[in-house]
Amino acid sequence: MTTPAGSGMGFGSVSWWGLSPALDLQAESPPVDPDSQADTVHSVPELDVLLLGSVDGRHLLRTLSRAKLWPRRRFNFFVLENNLEAVARHMLIFSLALEEPEKMGLQERSETFLEVWGNALLRPPVAAFVRAQADLLAHLVPEPDRLEEQLPWLSLRALKFRERDALEAVFRFWAGSEKGPEAFPMSRLWDSRLRHYLGSRYDARRGVSDWDLRMKLHDRGAQVIHTQEFRRWRDTGVAFELRDSSAYHVPNRTLASGRLLSYVRVHCLSRPAADSRRPRSQGPQHRPHLPSLSLLFQRGERVAARGYWGDIATGPFVAFGIEADDESLLRTSNGQPVKTAGEITQHNVTEMLHEVATWGHNPEEQQHAEGGLEPGTAAAPTSESFTIHFLPLDSAQTLHHKSCYNGRFQLLYVACGMVHLLSPELGACVAPGGNLIVELARYLVDVRQEQLQGFHTRVGELAQAAGFSPQAGARPSETFARFCKSPELAVGSTDPAVEPRTLPLEVLAQPLEARSPAPKDLTEPLQGGTPRSEPCQPPSASPGTLWLPEV
Repeated sequence: MTTPAGSGMGFGSVSWWGLSPALDLQAESPPVDPDSQADTVHSVPELDVLLLGSVDGRHLLRTLSRAKLWPRRRFNFFVLENNLEAVARHMLIFSLALEEPEKMGLQERSETFLEVWGNALLRPPVAAFVRAQADLLAHLVPEPDRLEEQLPWLSLRALKFRERDALEAVFRFWAGSEKGPEAFPMSRLWDSRLRHYLGSRYDARRGVSDWDLRMKLHDRGAQVIHTQEFRRWRDTGVAFELRDSSAYHVPNRTLASGRLLSYVRVHCLSRPAADSRRPRSQGPQHRPHLPSLSLLFQRGERVAARGYWGDIATGPFVAFGIEADDESLLRTSNGQPVKTAGEITQHNVTEMLHEVATWGHNPEEQQHAEGGLEPGTAAAPTSESFTIHFLPLDSAQTLHHKSCYNGRFQLLYVACGMVHLLSPELGACVAPGGNLIVELARYLVDVRQEQLQGFHTRVGELAQAAGFSPQAGARPSETFARFCKSPELAVGSTDPAVEPRTLPLEVLAQPLEARSPAPKDLTEPLQGGTPRSEPCQPPSASPGTLWLPEV
C-alpha cells in the first residue's frame, strides 16, 4: 500500500483551525480618514472587513482584544465560510469568549476555549458546556428577535432559510440529540484518517511525525512546537493536554462535518464454464473449470455521511502558539525553546480573553469615571462595538451585484484554501485604496518548497487580475501576501496581461470539497451494496464515516 502523503489529504476537506498566526486587522487596514466623518456629529469611524475562510475567528478576536491600542472604531466583520459547521464553531467560540466573568472565570474560559478549539477529545465538564451552549444556540437560531436580543453582536440575516435550518440541525447534534459516543466515535475516525494518510508508513508514524516537524515546520519558523506535543496530537488528536491524559475521552462533536456520498451497487453475475460437460476421463489431475463471474456496477443515490474530514498533518499550534508579544516566551536555552507551543498558546489565549473581558465596561461610563480621557485615547470597546455578519456559503462571486457590498470593504482577507475565489468580481467589493491579505501555504506540511514559491507567484497574479498591486513598503513575509487596491483602477477591471492558467497547487486552489482524492487502494470495486464515497473512503474499508439517513 502506497502512502498518499504529499497529495493534500493531510489538509482534509474542512478546516477547523487557522494555519497562520492571528492578525490584528486594524494594523492591516488603511488608516482612518479624518475627513470621512467630518460631516457627522459625534460619529465613530467604521471598519468593514470581509473574511473568506478565516475558520476559527482568531483574527477577529485578536483585533478586538487589541482595540484599546487604536482610536475608537466600530467593526463590521463579514464572514464567508464554505460549510455551516465552521459558522457554528464561530458562534460557539465567540459566545464562550464573551461569557460573563461571573459565570466562568478566566482560567476556566481559556482552558475550555483551547479544548473545544483544538482537541479531538474533551473532558466531561467541557463537553457538558458544549452541550448546554449548543442547546441554547439551537433555540435562538430560528427566532431572530431573541437572537438579536441575547447576542447583539451576531447577525444571521444574510443566510438563506435552508442554511439557518441546517445550522440549527448542527447545534442539535452538538447538544446530544443522538446519544452515546457511537454517534461520533472520534478516536476511531481519527485513526482511520491517519491510516489512510500514512499508508505503509503507519507503523513508523512516530518517525514520520518527527520528520514532518523537524524538517518542515521547524524549518519554516515553528521551532517552538515540541516533538512530544506534536506526536501526541498526530496519534490522538489531543493538542492541548491541560489535565491528566485519562480525562480526555469524550468526542468533540464540533469537529464533525457532513458530506454527500454516493452508493455503488455491485451485482455479481455467473455463467457456466464452456467445458463443464467434458467427461472426467483424463485422470485425477483434471479439474473442471469453475463458472466464470462478472461484476456489474451501478451508481446509487447520494446519502449524507458524518465524519472527521479535517487536518491531520499540521495541527492547531500555529494560530496562537508560534508568536508572542512577550519575547521571553520565545527564549531559547542551549538551542532549544524554553516554552512549548501549547504553553505559548495558553498564555496568548488567556491574555486575549482577559482583554475581551474589558468589553463589559461602557466607554462613556469609563470616560466619566476616569475624569475624561486624553484626546486620541481609545476607550475599551463594548460588545455593541462590533457585529459579525455571516454570509451565504456560495455568495463570493455574487456579492458585487448588491450595492451594499460593492466597493464597501476597506480590508479583504482570503485564506489559502479559498484562493480560488479571488477574482475581479470579489475585488469589486473592496473600496479604492483598500487592502488585501492572502494567507500563504507556509505551514502546510505536504507542500514542498518549490510549490510554495509557485503558489506565492500565482497569488500575485490573481491579486493583480482582481485589481490589486503589492503594498508599497510592506514588510516581507512568507506567511501572508499583502496587496492594495489601486485607486485609479476601475472597479471590476482586469489586467489583460495576466492570462489565466492552472494553479501550481491544485490542492489549495480548488474548493475544499475537491481536495481529498480517494486513496488508490480504495478505487477497486467493492462487494455487495457497500456505499462508496467520493472522494472519501467507504466504511467497509475503514470506519471513517457514519452513514445517516438522507434528508
